[in-house]
Amino acid sequence: MSMHNPPHPGEFIKATYMDPYGLSCRYLAKQLDVAASTLNRILKGQSGISPEMALRLSKALGRSPESWLAMQQAYDLWIIRKEIRLDDVHKVELSAL
Repeated sequence: MSMHNPPHPGEFIKATYMDPYGLSCRYLAKQLDVAASTLNRILKGQSGISPEMALRLSKALGRSPESWLAMQQAYDLWIIRKEIRLDDVHKVELSAL
């Protein structure tokens, strides 16, 4: 089941962890052992969560790496569903030989 308007993981990180606990981008980036600019691109929705970042987020903030990647995938699918035209794609009829 697809989610309606799922948040980008960066939006989720900001709303769930950073804003409530007063964490700065620089502080969280240091905890993740990444450049602040790398985290900032995620927070702004300009970059997605990679498997490596999912492992880092899992260790630093909790949740499983799979849940971070699933969040990114749900967001990516929601975005592309709004943009892609599938009118010229047709079902392949498969029959047993």
